[in-house]
Amino acid sequence: MPNANNKIDLFKPLRQWLDQIKIQNSKLAHLICKLIPAQCPFERDVVLFGRKLLHIPPMCKLNPVYEQVVSLRFRALCYLADECGEDVTPYC
Repeated sequence: MPNANNKIDLFKPLRQWLDQIKIQNSKLAHLICKLIPAQCPFERDVVLFGRKLLHIPPMCKLNPVYEQVVSLRFRALCYLADECGEDVTPYC
């Protein structure tokens, strides 16, 4: 009988795959930096007549592969800055 502490992680293969992606091409690095936003795009303030009605918190951390995606973007930025000598401020 399986123990309650032994949870099946369905996202583990995807996490491992994302962690193993090597950035060795500037075109791939640029594509990754363009596709993955620097900040969570879901965080919003709902304002009506100049008054903030509610705040929608960032929900990106609910994504089960959030850390791996952010890490992939960081590796792409580092590749562009360190290996290619490019200015990465447009992606920040």
